[in-house]
Formats: sequence, structure tokens, C-alpha cells
Amino acid sequence: MKVPLLDLREQNEALRPEIEAAMGRILDTNAFILGGEVAELEKELAEYCGTKYAIGCASGSDALLLAFMALDIKTGDEVITTPYSFFATVSAITRLGATPVFVDIDPQTYNLDVSRVESKITGRTKAIEPVHLYGQCANMSTLREISTKHGIPLVEDAAQAIGAGQNGLRAGAMGEIGCFPFYPSKNLGGMGDGGFITTDDDALAEKLLALRVHGSKERYYHKWVGLNSRLDGFQGAVLRAKLPHLDAWSDKRKENADRYRTLFTDAGLTEQISLPYERENCRHIYNQYVIRVPKRRDELRAFLTQNDIGTDIYYPVPLHLQECFEYLGYSAGYLPESERAARETLALPIFPELRPEQQEYVVEKLGEFFL
Repeated sequence: MKVPLLDLREQNEALRPEIEAAMGRILDTNAFILGGEVAELEKELAEYCGTKYAIGCASGSDALLLAFMALDIKTGDEVITTPYSFFATVSAITRLGATPVFVDIDPQTYNLDVSRVESKITGRTKAIEPVHLYGQCANMSTLREISTKHGIPLVEDAAQAIGAGQNGLRAGAMGEIGCFPFYPSKNLGGMGDGGFITTDDDALAEKLLALRVHGSKERYYHKWVGLNSRLDGFQGAVLRAKLPHLDAWSDKRKENADRYRTLFTDAGLTEQISLPYERENCRHIYNQYVIRVPKRRDELRAFLTQNDIGTDIYYPVPLHLQECFEYLGYSAGYLPESERAARETLALPIFPELRPEQQEYVVEKLGEFFL
């Protein structure tokens, strides 16, 4: 049996008529960049996320960069964030000349350890950037208290968390700005690159709308120096076809996660691996299903590969230990939980179309390895 880490074919094939119709609308209107489909998608995304605005852009990486540009982050400023995330989380800070200040993670959720955040605030701190990793929100209630107390905006890196929630609010609606990609592997993925930004702030929305088109509110008149970061019309149309199915897909991922928990428990494997932890009052949308393997992680991955089971490691080198960030002065051992997670975590297949017998096969092979 083959169990890929991700298989988009069944999902896209089921939506082929809607996707082909979406392509036809773009061919009819020739609205290839932004246009009506993107404008309608932005309205639908704002309603879905529970925010006043949703603003399309060219990628999730650009969404983060535009967010920090809108907040006027610059050389000499500091942004508190996590070292255990995708590269764009931090490159968006350093591209503007600012300094990332790393806080270690909570070992259960892999999100920012909020108890460590306030001690890192200085007079140069201009933003706090939590990452909602693997589909579960960071502890935004506590971060909101810290943000309010110190007057520091929150920028949510929600790359893996569209539809995730906490205490009745959805990702992207708990900070000043939320940033999302439409990379094909995400719970809501396009057929190419793209991203969007959420906010409730009128002034930030006005600036973001301009920054994505070279800082121009009116053609050829530039108030700011922005980017060329526009969502194309085809992606907007495709994503509009997909958005109504998003919650059902995320619910299916949750069902698969629950099935894994039962299967792993029944197989007696919970001493060899740690299963994902779900915080109370949170909606986990399982963009990834990540287990912790304290011993022989890499051997297990090789064994699963030999048995046609797809896996991945997010992330093998924490950001504070990346070669390009040596100038920041961090060394091995400084952020031990992030480093331990990099050594021990392994992502297993969790996509909505994953069949129960495929999950049973995954658990069977883990049992063969450990037992």
C-alpha cells in the first residue's frame, strides 16, 4: 500500500467542473490580475475569518513582508517571534533591516511559550509575531494582554491555520494583522502561489492595498514604496470554488487525527511517540499531523519511506541556527525546546481524502518498527 504525505488529485478532480468554470470566467473577462474574482474572494475571506478586510497578494511570504511594511518596521526595530517555523516568518523581518528576537516554544503545542515573551520586550520592540503552527493557534489571549499592556501590535503568521480558532475567534482576527498563503498544500490551497492579509484597522487596510501595488493608491502616484504583489484573477476564481468546502476538509482532517489517536493508543505506541496536543477552547485544523519521536526519529522515517509512507520533518534546523542568521549571535543550546522539536518531530499523512485503511497501515508499520 502507498500512503503519500499529501495527495491533491482527488480533491481537485472532484471540483474539476467548478474549477473549469472559474477558468472560463477569467478567459471571458480577461481580468488576469486582481479584478472582480479577487474582489469577491476578498469579501468572502473577510467574512470567513471574521475581519473587516481581507487583502489578496502574491504569496504568504509577501503577506508577512507587507504586514511589517504597513507597520513601518525598519532598521533598529525588534520583532519578537519563534525560531521554530518556516523561513519566511523571520526573513520578512530581516529584509526590512529589523532584528528578530527569538522566544522558545511550548513543547506541547510547538507555538510561542507566551510566559517568556514579556521579558524580551524592549524600547525597540515594534511587533510580536506568533505563528499558529501545524493548525493550532498560539495562546492569543495572553499575547493580547501583553500587546495591550505595552502597546505593541500582533502580527499573526497564520500560514498553517486558516479556519483555526480560539475562544470563538478565528486565526487572523486576533491580532492587528493576519497573514496567510494559498500555497497548494495548505488547507485552502490554490493552483499556484498567492496569499492574503486580514485586518480590522481602516488605516492599515488602506496602506496595505496601496503597498501591494507599488505603494500607489492612484495609478502613477505613489505615497509609499511598495511591492508588486497582486493576486491573479485565476487564483481568485479557483479559491472561490474551494472556499465553501474548506470547513468540511478541515473537519475531515480532525476526524483523521482522532482516528490516529485511537489507533496509536490501541496499538500501545504512545510510550514510543507523543501525539499532537490540543489546547482547550481551540479549533485545531491539522494542516500537519506531527508526532514526537524521542528516539530513532530518522531511522523511523527511513523505515516508513521504504514502506511507501510519505513523511516530512518540519523543521530540521531552527531559524536561530540557520547559517544566514549567524550574525544574530545565537548558538546551539540557547533555545532548547525548539532544538529538541527539530530533532524529534515527524509529520505523517493527514490530508482529508486519507482513507482509514491507509491510516491503519501507517500505524501498523510504526508498530513493526517499535514493537
